[in-house]
Amino acid sequence: MSNLAVLPILIPLLAGIFSAFINKKTKMVRIFSILVSIINLIVVSYIGYTIFQNGSIILETGGWKAPYGIVLVADMLSILLVITTNIIAVACIFFARKSLSQQQESFYFYTFFFFLITGVSGAFLTGDLFNLFVFFEVLLMSSYALIVLGGGKIQLRESIKYVLINLFSSILFVTVVSFLYSVVGTVNMAQIAERVQEVEQKGILTTIAILLFFVFATKAAVFPLYYWLPKSYIVPNPVVSALFGALLTKVGIYSILRVFTTIFVYEIDITHQFFLWLAALTMITGVIGALSTNNIKLIISYNIIPAVGFMLMGIGLYTEASISGSIYYLLHDMVVKGTLFLIVGAIVALTGTSDLRKMGGLIHHYPVIGWLFFVASLTLAGIPPFSGFIGKLLLLQEGLAQDQIAIVIIGLITSLLILFSMIRIFIQAFWGEKDDTITPNRVKSRAYAWPIAFLVAFSVFLGVGAEYVYPMVEDISAYLLDPSQYIDSVLKE
Repeated sequence: MSNLAVLPILIPLLAGIFSAFINKKTKMVRIFSILVSIINLIVVSYIGYTIFQNGSIILETGGWKAPYGIVLVADMLSILLVITTNIIAVACIFFARKSLSQQQESFYFYTFFFFLITGVSGAFLTGDLFNLFVFFEVLLMSSYALIVLGGGKIQLRESIKYVLINLFSSILFVTVVSFLYSVVGTVNMAQIAERVQEVEQKGILTTIAILLFFVFATKAAVFPLYYWLPKSYIVPNPVVSALFGALLTKVGIYSILRVFTTIFVYEIDITHQFFLWLAALTMITGVIGALSTNNIKLIISYNIIPAVGFMLMGIGLYTEASISGSIYYLLHDMVVKGTLFLIVGAIVALTGTSDLRKMGGLIHHYPVIGWLFFVASLTLAGIPPFSGFIGKLLLLQEGLAQDQIAIVIIGLITSLLILFSMIRIFIQAFWGEKDDTITPNRVKSRAYAWPIAFLVAFSVFLGVGAEYVYPMVEDISAYLLDPSQYIDSVLKE
């Protein structure tokens, strides 16, 4: 049973290696990738069912007991994020057939696609900080290859900035892990938590905690470390942008959530109050960026940043309700950001421009894509009964309960401005008079619409089916706020 924990990593890893050998056989590698993505989703869903029925699955690789060996921890939080990752992967692999040129497909897209899923899944499942660093590097190296796929001048320019900031972050990450090891003598997260608990988090550990936060904050694009993200995420192919927007910053948020609910929980007046200020600034700067441009891809890219602020707000408030809000918002945002990047990618491909000022009346030619965008926009802005509303409601209610009035007001204003930025796209791009000079490509638009509709349906389910999802999220929140459960499951005798 414990070997199930490695399958979400092993399946895409082997698929990536195999697809490298058949990359020139485009039809074969497409079919293979679609089949593997669907199989992997089924496998991780079964693992998730097993975990929610029977508890966490701990794999001690090579038979070495924790904390001496490498440990994979498939608990409720990690497997839920792995399932969501693979739902997005399935949609993207179907979208890729129409989005990528044959030349791009043959340049090892599917290989690096699977390696990216391997890195993301491994980051969610690993039980020690050093291997979190390793899986970060796996997903980052895959993203380096994907961001330059096609070799455009603007891609190469933005990729340099993307690589440099992540290189600096990785150097800082491994340095901080070394410092932490020198203090507590281990990199196993459960044992670190146990030892930090014993010494009641001395000043040196709080300093290390803040440094580690800045590592993860860089990955997650928290203020003021977000500047590398917006343009970097719009230059690659739309399917790559969707993968980046849905997954990469979320690994950073997951790492903050895991580390600051399991390990560094004894000086929350210092660390978690700091998170609230950064959350507020992240919301403000992100939404200002979204309102400052007419490029529809850039609007979606900037809207990643305020979502990070909302998730960080829940971690800063640090109650069961606020952590539940952050987790729910995390799940919602992974799906809706993937959806929106695919939609704007389809719009740009069908119209030949990303400039809002050059669009209008698209709803007459592409009604399905138009209404899918409208639903996704309401979901992103947190309009009830959609999924964005559930997470925001929990966060704002808890903010009021703790008298954090300033961040609640900022959150409400940010939500309104996010809605405005999205409705602006709908009105200017889709609404308006029909342009009879446009010859719609309905075959291509239908091919784009199916994977988008799949993600929109799942996003809607997260909202209208909250009575089924929220109890799981509530259980995860209670589990995270009791670190002894994680420690005991990993360091069992």
